[in-house]
Amino acid sequence: MNSTDALLPAAAPASAAQDAAGPRRRSAARAARRPGLPGLPAGVLLVVATAYTVGAALGWGTHQLALVMGDFGLAAAAAAAALSCLVHSLRIGGPARPAWLLFGLASAVVAFGNGAWGWYEVVLRTPLPQDSPADYAFLLFAPLAITGLLVLAQRPRTAAGWFCLLLDGWLVAGSLFTLSWSLALGRTAQGQSGDPLDVALALAYPVMDILLVSLVVGLRFRRRDGNRAAVHTAMVALAVTVVCDALFTSPELRSSYHSGELLDAGWFAGSLLLAWAPWSPGARRPSHEHPSAGGVPRRRVASTFSALTPYAAAAVCTAGILYNALGEEHPVDRVVLAAACTVGLALIVRQGVMLLDNLSLAQELAHKESHFRSLVQGSSDVIMIAGADGVLSYVSPAALGVYSRDPEDLVGGNLLTLVHPEDVDRVLREVRRFLARGHLPGLAESTEPSARVECRIRSGTGEWLHVESTVNRHRDGLILNSRDVTERVRLQAQLQHNAFHDPLTDLPNRALFAQRLGAALAGPAGGPAGAGREPDTGRTGAAVLFVDLDGFKAVNDSVGHQAGDQLLVQAAGRLRRAVRSGDTVARFGGDEFAVLVCGRLGPERVQDLAERVRAALSEPYWIGGTELGVAASIGIAIAPHDHVPGAGPKAATDELMRNADLAMYRAKSEGKGRVVLYQAGMRADLERRADLEGRLRTAVREGGFTLLHQPVVDLATGQVVGVDAQARWRSAQGLLLTPAEFLRTAEQGDAAARFARWMLQEAVAAAAARRREWSCTVPVRVRLSVERLCAPGLYEAVAAALRETGLPAGQLVVELARTGPDRTADELGRRLAALRRLGVSTAVGGFGAGSGSLGALARLPFDLLGLDRSLVQDVADSALSRALAGHALRLGRDLGLVTGADGVDHPRQAAVLRELGCRQAQGQAFAPALDETRLRRALTRRAYPVPRPLGAPAGRRPHPGAEARPGGRPDGGQGRGGPLHTASDLPERHVVGGPQGGPHGETAIPPA
Repeated sequence: MNSTDALLPAAAPASAAQDAAGPRRRSAARAARRPGLPGLPAGVLLVVATAYTVGAALGWGTHQLALVMGDFGLAAAAAAAALSCLVHSLRIGGPARPAWLLFGLASAVVAFGNGAWGWYEVVLRTPLPQDSPADYAFLLFAPLAITGLLVLAQRPRTAAGWFCLLLDGWLVAGSLFTLSWSLALGRTAQGQSGDPLDVALALAYPVMDILLVSLVVGLRFRRRDGNRAAVHTAMVALAVTVVCDALFTSPELRSSYHSGELLDAGWFAGSLLLAWAPWSPGARRPSHEHPSAGGVPRRRVASTFSALTPYAAAAVCTAGILYNALGEEHPVDRVVLAAACTVGLALIVRQGVMLLDNLSLAQELAHKESHFRSLVQGSSDVIMIAGADGVLSYVSPAALGVYSRDPEDLVGGNLLTLVHPEDVDRVLREVRRFLARGHLPGLAESTEPSARVECRIRSGTGEWLHVESTVNRHRDGLILNSRDVTERVRLQAQLQHNAFHDPLTDLPNRALFAQRLGAALAGPAGGPAGAGREPDTGRTGAAVLFVDLDGFKAVNDSVGHQAGDQLLVQAAGRLRRAVRSGDTVARFGGDEFAVLVCGRLGPERVQDLAERVRAALSEPYWIGGTELGVAASIGIAIAPHDHVPGAGPKAATDELMRNADLAMYRAKSEGKGRVVLYQAGMRADLERRADLEGRLRTAVREGGFTLLHQPVVDLATGQVVGVDAQARWRSAQGLLLTPAEFLRTAEQGDAAARFARWMLQEAVAAAAARRREWSCTVPVRVRLSVERLCAPGLYEAVAAALRETGLPAGQLVVELARTGPDRTADELGRRLAALRRLGVSTAVGGFGAGSGSLGALARLPFDLLGLDRSLVQDVADSALSRALAGHALRLGRDLGLVTGADGVDHPRQAAVLRELGCRQAQGQAFAPALDETRLRRALTRRAYPVPRPLGAPAGRRPHPGAEARPGGRPDGGQGRGGPLHTASDLPERHVVGGPQGGPHGETAIPPA
């Protein structure tokens, strides 16, 4: 587009705005043509007025009918006008209500006067007497109508305005009075010789009419959309009435007047017009429609008409003087001369006031022009005026500071030559759309007084500036108020960048990563595998790598967060270099990163890329002369294989990111520093764990668990030296189930903490009840995992349970399921030491399995050591198992711990363990987990039978190793301690209380 293109649109532009407004204009036109209630009364009134005029012109056929129609017909028309105006005054509000009330009263007195006239002529059949009630009623019409017009008139706001209004009123009234006196009033006054009251009444009608006409001509009335047409119709009705009154004033017409003649048709029409005025169609025009046709506002002529009114009045006055001077042989009437002199004097004074007003306005205009010129020249915004062809006719001095251009050099040039070529089309489109709004029929210009256009403009230094301009109409062109917004645009761009990038590494953040992933999945290469095509297993459209730095928290704790931030910056750089140029690397926060890989890559190549990333991130970092090391756990999710069929891009994006996150956590749980590719089974495992955790939470909340106790037996004497608290789930059928997988869920999460607290409180409460009711002092053992024992609030929960139940701390044994990894040894030692200071005994179970080290076992404060059931199962049949169990028991004795074994289900196992020096045991060889009733019977019996060691003669003492070593806590065979097993360590279909297993692969124990 060249620089000479016009800015303004054609006279009838075919713009989108016109098309949008077209239906509204067509509907408005149809509404205007639609027949409605206003059209029907108007037609009826026209027919009635025409019929009355024809009847009056023909004399109504009979004299009596003429009298009736001339008197009572006029009374009916005036009564209709009165009723219509009064009803309208009650329906509307605001300052127009008193005016219509006065119009209604004026019509009411006219109806009364015509009724009184008819009473004399029609009913009484007598001539109308002098000074009848009808004369006084007709005399009240003009004052009421005049007052109504004054209510509707616009009142001046200053004293000078009121003075000019009085002068204009007298100019009009005096001129009309002079002309009327010359034509008729003078002869009427001369012909009325006699009673002064008769002369006054004869002159009162025309004088009032002159005043009424003066108000109509000289005053300006409110131009509200809601009452403009009604006011104009009412003024026409009053004008028709005044004309008829003026004709009636003529002596010739008045002397020959009789009711029912053609003059009555004028009064009848005036009353009908006044009755129809409040209900005219224009009175109900919506306020948002422009009154002029085609939406173009009409030119306001009120000011021009008011300015010419004094001169028109002087011309009328001059005509009256000339008629009086030239039409009569005697000298000029003194009344005419006096009125004419006052009119001339008023005109001179009016001109003086106008001159002073014009001088004041000129001074004010000059002051305002100087003021606005100072504002324009001192404004920091550039103000330009452009013509229809885009040529600049004015440029403010601010252009020198904003554009680095001389304003004089810009004047005469085309505005579009300054605009960036890429922005020219958009600027023209916006300006033409704005200007086209003013050409739409039915729309006012104020609907969009200005428009904002933003573009780039070349400065004098050659730099492109971002400029925002406010565009307004100016005659046949435009006014542009422009300001430099380059800094704001740069700030917005920076804020936009910050909203989608990480402030530390300047990598894309999660929002931008998800946006790019969604775009990749929506594209042809990364779209879903549905839509009629099979997934391509040889390539992938998109793959997501979730990266987590292992050991980063330790870096922060050891060398500080500033060094940790430097490590993250270096890791971000390594990630960029390890991936391809088209891949997206993002940081989600903390030490979590993500990589989006797009293109034709198979799973093997994606895994190779992930291994390269892992190797790059795992290399040593040198920060401040210190070598730091972290590893990387990476989870991979590939599309479209992991795409949910039928899901949209948003759902597919979320699903793919969740899968990558899940694979990353699987990599961390499997030992960290590795790459794991997402498999469908991971999601199923997660959902199953979530479902089981929900079931566990519900069971704890609704009392679905019960507590059983398994006796712990001394292998030397067979006496019960403790009970192991074990949880069971009560099914809907009343069976007590031991769902191993269900209880394994209790190792993590909030539900696990609730379950551990419940189990601890129930075990302590049951032991306290046994001690209180039947003096049972057998210790109770509660098994907890490392996570639960190190969880916040466990010590407080133990102390609260002992305090509330009154159980001595020495009768509670807290057993650790396994020692756990070495990294938890320090915290675990502090927790165990706190419990022992409280008086609670501690034990470790599951020895011989798990990831705990012997060093951790030596450092931790335990009282008892229990063998894991995996060492006990084959101890009677396998020499290797026997040797391992023997070494473990010997280690426990050397550490001064009471030894025990879990899962002793056969007598031969008990015999071997007794021979190896094991002190305590629990399992099916002695008793299953029992309810309170069966447990009481087990505790009241003297002892369980203990199998003798294999090959030992009767009466032989146990192996010497069974005795407690120094440093232990011997209690004569009643030592506190020994491992406890939970249902999570039992096989899923192991029968505890009977030969039949429970439903869903769970083990059932029949209730007591």
